[in-house]
Amino acid sequence: MAGKVLVADEDAGVQRLLQQLLRDEGYEVVVATDGLDAFRIWEREAPAVVIVDATLAGLNGHDLAERIRAAEAPGVRVPIIVLTLAGDVAEKVRALRAGADDYLVKPFHPAELLARLQSLTSRFSPGDALVGRSAMGRIHAYYGAKGGVGTTTIALNTGIALAKLGRRVCVVDANLQFGDHRVFMDLPMDRKGIADAVNAPTIDAELLRSLVQPHETGIDMLLAPRSPEAADLVTANHLYQVLTALAGVYDYVIVDIDKRLDDLNLMVLEISSQIFLVLTADLPSLKNARLVLETIGRLGYDQAKVRLVLNRANAHTGIGPKSAEKALRRPIDHQVTNDYRDAIAALNTGAPVMGDRADSALGKSIVQFAKVIDNLGSRMANRPQLGSGR
Repeated sequence: MAGKVLVADEDAGVQRLLQQLLRDEGYEVVVATDGLDAFRIWEREAPAVVIVDATLAGLNGHDLAERIRAAEAPGVRVPIIVLTLAGDVAEKVRALRAGADDYLVKPFHPAELLARLQSLTSRFSPGDALVGRSAMGRIHAYYGAKGGVGTTTIALNTGIALAKLGRRVCVVDANLQFGDHRVFMDLPMDRKGIADAVNAPTIDAELLRSLVQPHETGIDMLLAPRSPEAADLVTANHLYQVLTALAGVYDYVIVDIDKRLDDLNLMVLEISSQIFLVLTADLPSLKNARLVLETIGRLGYDQAKVRLVLNRANAHTGIGPKSAEKALRRPIDHQVTNDYRDAIAALNTGAPVMGDRADSALGKSIVQFAKVIDNLGSRMANRPQLGSGR
């Protein structure tokens, strides 16, 4: 028996379809026709997966997901898939906020539902068959207050530092039009990347293993599309599937995003357990950082989810860390030292600082930053991730 699935949908046709489909795959199926009944069945039957319609009567799918999350024991998380008629990002974000782990737009292909179901049960099952232990699965977004603040340098080198601490790390270049990870890490342009996942029938861990690029520094990399026009093929839904699948395999999925607060980047911020806002001590960067913090605040994020990273903290700009904190009206969480010469040398040679310059002032600063992040990640490892930052 593959496990028990609770199907909560008042449409008799959908019920019959899912019952037949899931039973053919070896699942035991229990059915609820309204939200309150579904919650009682969840309490009594302890299903392995919950599939719920967003517009369910009595207690809709989002409310049901919230109630289940509130009632779960510490360290326990049942995968929840929300079925919806709306395919926009706002509906997806609403489902994630409620505590869902995935969502499907009706009508959906049976093969897609089964693939999503198998991916979730694999990700939430005890242990990890591939590596022998379960992943922490922390998704971290790195977002620059403006161009040139060193976001990519910090994202890549922090990933390497975490790998040196024994963590499994994948760094994702989500600057889809003009990603620079190939340049920073001296990788050929013909290497596969995110765009190669778009036409696959299923985006899962097996597919992504064929697309990530292992690097000699110890990290795996998922690269941006090879050309700007190919970036248009990657939707927020594609990237969502990619990141959640990676989170089932890696301890840390580090996502380097560009400055636009569009649907795609808002989705990344939503599913990330931490957002690292990188800035420098100059007026344009501080102004942009203030605007970003205000925007994120309006979206309802917990302040603890956003962490400020002051890069080149000891540079002589006339604005020190204390002045920056006063301008931002909140403390700087992390400071990375100024070592511009080593940073530029690393960029121009395609050899990251944490490679052969790990003992430099910048390297040591990034190691310390990574240790703080890892200690934070270890404390949060047993908390639910997706949608937990609200």
